[in-house]
Amino acid sequence: MKKSLVALAALAVAGIASAQSSVTLFGVVDATISSFSNKTEGLLGQSVTTSQTVLRSGGYNSSRLGFRGTEDLGGGLAASFWLEGALNNDDGTGAATGGGQNWQRRSTVSLAGGFGELRLGRDYTPTYWNDSVFDPFGTNGVGTNLISTANGYNNPGSIISQGGFTQNTTYQRASNSIGYFLPPNLGGFYGQFMYAFNEKTSYDPGTLTPPGATAFIANPTQAGRNERAGRYIGGRVGYANGPLDVALAYAQSTIASNYFAGTTNNLDTFNLGASYDFGVVKLFGEYSKADLKQDTSSNFVAGATNPFGFREPGADGWLIGATVPVGPGLIRVSYSAVDYKNTGAFINQLFGFQPDPKADKFALGYVHNLSKRTALYATVARVSNKNGADLTVGGPAFFAGNAATGVLTPKNSTGYDFGIRHSF
Repeated sequence: MKKSLVALAALAVAGIASAQSSVTLFGVVDATISSFSNKTEGLLGQSVTTSQTVLRSGGYNSSRLGFRGTEDLGGGLAASFWLEGALNNDDGTGAATGGGQNWQRRSTVSLAGGFGELRLGRDYTPTYWNDSVFDPFGTNGVGTNLISTANGYNNPGSIISQGGFTQNTTYQRASNSIGYFLPPNLGGFYGQFMYAFNEKTSYDPGTLTPPGATAFIANPTQAGRNERAGRYIGGRVGYANGPLDVALAYAQSTIASNYFAGTTNNLDTFNLGASYDFGVVKLFGEYSKADLKQDTSSNFVAGATNPFGFREPGADGWLIGATVPVGPGLIRVSYSAVDYKNTGAFINQLFGFQPDPKADKFALGYVHNLSKRTALYATVARVSNKNGADLTVGGPAFFAGNAATGVLTPKNSTGYDFGIRHSF
């Protein structure tokens, strides 16, 4: 039961509580027994399977602890805060390095009124919401859709290994962000827009950018020149009325830059999702497209680094799913797929020597609600990889091979969750 913290003084924040109209302590504790089995195969039929069984958190909902509060300022204005951190209740640690607690799930302060809401801090990105809202499994546990997996939501098995993609640090959340939300009285229309600062240092003249031109010429591959990396700009608009909910989102995440090479790498993400609740069944669907694009400061650089425009890797993903209420329970099912493009060597792309990697996934689960706050759940899922794709349901990395086995290629990944979730 969510409690108004009149006695928040016991947590050493009584001064804050007294200035609020309401303050709430909330959270989720979710524990699951999970098993993973990831198989690779060679050309001669040899195979190696890596497997693991663990007790972990977050098989149905992510475990968390949070505080949120609102102050009525009068005249239709309200100020609020939200501090929420992840919990590893399987071993009693927080999500911070060393096992301490942080508030990286969300830490925002906002001002709301008839104009909408202005929100500052670390928050969910607009493009993430479609992946979560229109997934019957809500991007949790082994049932998480492949669109999330391919965008780097979990490792191993992420887009980072597919020929040029870099882990997108602003896929799910962005720090240092300014967000705006449309007011809720627009006849079912809603929207969210976000800009996140990269907070990097810029130099004028640019030739002073570390590590300097001389060091760059001596070692062009060295790090330390990502003065634009970390920026995010995106938005999401949708319409929800009765059983229908539909939304589209677009964003650009700057993931790398190099002043001396004159390049900036941006990951452009577009997704469209919808759901419709017929009562006896609720249907879900989503299409997602991600493209890694390199902007250059000169046509010469563009021609040298990306001849014929081939070296722009990308991934297209889609999902269909459903939930079916059965008494106090809920059946969940989904099928998702990801097709990569332009991930191989340039010569292979040019002449079609290497087919594009692809993967698909089937997930099935059941949730049994013991009460409004407590539920038992079970999920099973399987990923099939083709042409070098290496996506998994989680767990250990694929075994890549050695001198004894030869080169091995990822084939399939299977996993299950059996757990309990309690919210308060």
